[in-house]
Amino acid sequence: MRAVLWGGVFMIGLTAAPLAAAYSPTGNVQGEEVAALIESVRAATLRFEDVEVALAEGYVPDPSGECVTAAAHGMPAELGDMGIHYLRPDLLGLTVTAPRVDGTGTHTDFINPAILLYEPQEDGSLVLVGVENLVFHAAWEAAGNEGPPILAGRAWDYMVDDPTTLAEEAHHFEAHYDQHLWFRDNPNGNLEPFNPTVTCRHHKA
Repeated sequence: MRAVLWGGVFMIGLTAAPLAAAYSPTGNVQGEEVAALIESVRAATLRFEDVEVALAEGYVPDPSGECVTAAAHGMPAELGDMGIHYLRPDLLGLTVTAPRVDGTGTHTDFINPAILLYEPQEDGSLVLVGVENLVFHAAWEAAGNEGPPILAGRAWDYMVDDPTTLAEEAHHFEAHYDQHLWFRDNPNGNLEPFNPTVTCRHHKA
């Protein structure tokens, strides 16, 4: 785990610690609603296929430098990978706290996502394969919400650390909800966290 000070915000890689047992695929849940949602988000974020455009609009690479895989976090390799995360600190509402990263973020708009997911290619280029949003639990409740955000009938994944274990279940963040949306077909469901059709094998750390 690497901590990085970027732009005055203390940031730790979003997924740079074990996520063991946090996820299990729910099967292929891509119905018409999800398919339509994916196409609308894909169209709205098409410009970010050029990573230079993403950088110009305020996205930054995950400071950990990690290309996230299920296997690296103690989960079955067949779940697949997530890729490299590019983040919008302003949309996440990140603040400086210790010992955990916290924020005021309650952003749930996938047309304007807080996180972009890229797959590294053999030639060093990046391919946009999905997007993600993350909201902090305390900020979400303070805004008057009860229960997790819902996307296409699916509750977002809840991430909170269990102090009784050696694992870092919330990857050094305060409790939060996160939700992935894949442009590349995912046999486990296009709203699941990992995607077996995404690979990090060409990642150069």
